Amino acid sequence: MRLLARLALLCCLTTPALADGPSPYVAVLVAGSDDLTVFDRAILSMREALIARREAADDIRPFSALGLKIGQTPVPEARLKPVLATIAAMRPVEGQACMVYVTSHGAPGRGLFLAPREEFLTPAALNRALDKGCGEAPTVVIASGCYSGGFARAPMARPNRIILTAARRDRPSFGCGAGFDYTVYDKCLLAALDKAGTWRDAHDQTRACVTRAEKALGFPASGPQASFGAAVGRMAIPGRS
Repeated sequence: MRLLARLALLCCLTTPALADGPSPYVAVLVAGSDDLTVFDRAILSMREALIARREAADDIRPFSALGLKIGQTPVPEARLKPVLATIAAMRPVEGQACMVYVTSHGAPGRGLFLAPREEFLTPAALNRALDKGCGEAPTVVIASGCYSGGFARAPMARPNRIILTAARRDRPSFGCGAGFDYTVYDKCLLAALDKAGTWRDAHDQTRACVTRAEKALGFPASGPQASFGAAVGRMAIPGRS
């Protein structure tokens, strides 16, 4: 009961209470594919969105398969072992939550693709890394890619985790092609972060936006999925500074 009370208190903190404390999140952002710029563009935009919400840049650990640089600093390659090791070492302090955002191609039953060595990040491997790095701390996971719905199920689904995915586990998502700045899901999610008060609101707005875009473009429904743990179901998104 004490754990649930602690999580509930953290997840209901107001924006002023966060302002004088640590960064809202320890975050790992991964652009997994090296064939398109949409994935790198998405993690850069997410990084900017987090910094606008008083996130310290040092608490954001980006990975890229495409040789991304932030300023003059190269971003580490999105290889499976270092990505998982970084997640396993996140160690949020009191008052912080964990965030993992991975955007890439996906394959049925295999997870999300990490291009440098043609590896896949699976729900089971991510779950083990989160257990080590975040334990029972409030955690937000965003798995953006085709067939990513498996991340919203066991073993990933936990009382302290919010999990958002771009598609059902048996359906593709869209936006990986010429003329797209972001995938459809990533564009809708990033737009929702400017409007939503909670992660549940962000999921609802993102899903509605994806549905509208897919209908307009003539794509079949991807069916974004979500899992909201009992301890974090009303978790707020920190406001802009």
